[in-house]
Amino acid sequence: MRQSRNSCLRTRVQAAGAALLLGCTGAVWADGGVTFENVSAAAGVTYERAPTPSRLAVLQASIATSPFPNSEQPNRQANSPQKQHGAPGVALFDYDNDGDLDIYVPNGPGANNALLQNQLAQSGHMTFVDVGAAAGVSAKNQDSNGVCVGDTDNDGDQDLYVVAAGFRNLFFRNNGNGTFSNVTQSAKLEGYGRNASGCAMGDVNGDGLLDIVVGNTYDDWTQRKEVFFGFGYTSLQPNELYLNKGGNVFQDVSATSGILNIIAGPPSIYFGGSYTWAISMVDYDQDGDTDIVWADTQGAPPADVSQERSAIRLFENDGTGFFTDVTHAAGLAIWGSWMGLSFGDFNCDNSMDFFGTNFGRYVGGVVQNSRWLLGSPNGTFTDPQVGDLQGTPFGWGTTVLDYDNDGDHDIAFFGDDDAFFFSIADNPGTILQNQGCSANFTWDKTAMKTDHRLRQVQGAVSGDLNNDGFEDLVTVATYRFTPDENFRPLTQISGPTGSPFDEVARFQNQFTGRITPGFTTYLNPQIFNGDLAIDLNSGGNGNKSVNFELVGSRGLIASKNAVGKSNRDGIGAVVSFTPAGGKKVLQPITAGSSYNSVDSMIAHFGIGTTATGVAEVLWQGGNRTRLYDVKAGEKLALPEIPCNFAGNSSRNAYRKCVKDSTGQLVKKGIVTQSHANRLEASALRAFDEAH
Repeated sequence: MRQSRNSCLRTRVQAAGAALLLGCTGAVWADGGVTFENVSAAAGVTYERAPTPSRLAVLQASIATSPFPNSEQPNRQANSPQKQHGAPGVALFDYDNDGDLDIYVPNGPGANNALLQNQLAQSGHMTFVDVGAAAGVSAKNQDSNGVCVGDTDNDGDQDLYVVAAGFRNLFFRNNGNGTFSNVTQSAKLEGYGRNASGCAMGDVNGDGLLDIVVGNTYDDWTQRKEVFFGFGYTSLQPNELYLNKGGNVFQDVSATSGILNIIAGPPSIYFGGSYTWAISMVDYDQDGDTDIVWADTQGAPPADVSQERSAIRLFENDGTGFFTDVTHAAGLAIWGSWMGLSFGDFNCDNSMDFFGTNFGRYVGGVVQNSRWLLGSPNGTFTDPQVGDLQGTPFGWGTTVLDYDNDGDHDIAFFGDDDAFFFSIADNPGTILQNQGCSANFTWDKTAMKTDHRLRQVQGAVSGDLNNDGFEDLVTVATYRFTPDENFRPLTQISGPTGSPFDEVARFQNQFTGRITPGFTTYLNPQIFNGDLAIDLNSGGNGNKSVNFELVGSRGLIASKNAVGKSNRDGIGAVVSFTPAGGKKVLQPITAGSSYNSVDSMIAHFGIGTTATGVAEVLWQGGNRTRLYDVKAGEKLALPEIPCNFAGNSSRNAYRKCVKDSTGQLVKKGIVTQSHANRLEASALRAFDEAH
């Protein structure tokens, strides 16, 4: 039992997986009490991830020679293909501006990328129709992996950038009528045809235009020497940063921005490269500019840790778009096979935290747990490990969400992987429940009704698909398999760990040495193309939420009193919400996180049964917008009002700036007059409190 946020005691009694509230009046926060159910089939989703023919052929050629001598095992594994069914991410965004979230998911060469239009606005029911080909974003000839979205030209609709392995990247401009145009060449965004994993958008130089960063891996995914031989094979590829010059024309500033040549060693070997699985842009230190963080994997243990190939790389922005590598200073030079990133505020201390997915506890004889890292006001991070969980499973995609609307950030992550000789299957779809803004997490094993261990999940995102006030989950798998008699506990290999995940950690053996002595024989497991899963939140636990859609005002507000500065999506801003009597929780708006994916950019805050609260936005550049008396269940636009209530000494001048700004927003149809009046009243109240 612990004290609740309105000074009454909260008692949680678990009964049949639901939380019952006893002995309190007023605002209360209940953990759990909701479940996720896969409704993809009922929603009309038929997506399948097609394999990459060149990589699949390498795998099939090796399998065809089975049985082969046991002595060949190391080379066979190192020469097996990386992700023969690709590395798909997934994005949630409202491409047609009809008020519901749509889904974009990449596919392999010869298969259409899918743009799944949500029919909620059209029919009142959350079903999906694939309009990717008709909309012009099928990218059928590309081996697509990661995707990032954002309004790069500030015209009111979101554009698409899709990266690939061994193909040129593609950029699609949203035409605003349900279609897109491929403007890759005129935008100068083809890239170099490297093996890209993911991308992210953010405004690195504060000009109100979204820039794009691309994460790359190594030179040839038809083999995995870089993974299994570590530094014995060193053809890493540099990451790329493209500066938006306006008019949807970009300039490669990788070499001048400070993100290149970050690994020590002879340039003739490393080429400034990095083995990056996930990349994001976020204002980690809340100083009003956009920083870059990416997750590097180490593959096999490095021969020389000074090469630092296994760190979480953090690049601090000086405000102009020049970055300094502060990985060591921030405490993030942590060895591991990092693969996914998500951001939030786990202990409600107003500092940015993040979760990184990793290799897990059960494979390879080493402990590389997926885990949370806690930020501090001085920009450093601490690693509390995983507490009573002891160990965590393999992870790729991850998302931070308040799945039970109890007012604190929880974590969802998914994983499993193909290791040639076996498929790791230890992650059923993990929901880590935050215990009252403490950053102490427990596994809510009853929340996920679908067992995702049989899906090799890559991208994972969250957002409210059916507009019921609870966040749902969307995941994409590279392939699926049917378990057979060779589906075995991983604890037979690693031994019991004391973790609750011991009971579900399994592997599907794909080869065996038991049939022919001295030889390795293929077991012919049943493997299928990957799929897309929509796990719908049941809601109904009595908790409420509030939601905010940011509107940056660059190009919307321009007068002698005020000039809008932030990109239209508000990407790079940090939103916070303080429920009455509760703790402030912050959430960054990102356009690239998880593994190669994009969460909904609608800022969602669970508030339990609290009636009201206060929202605040830290915009890029440092201005703040505050909105008082937000009511439970409200879904509001929060536009950038480029007037600083904390930095302006004249109330009259500040009032004129605010009134001018809201007036222009009303004229352009961004907000109603009543909402403008509410924003003005809150702005003056914020000014008075600040002074």
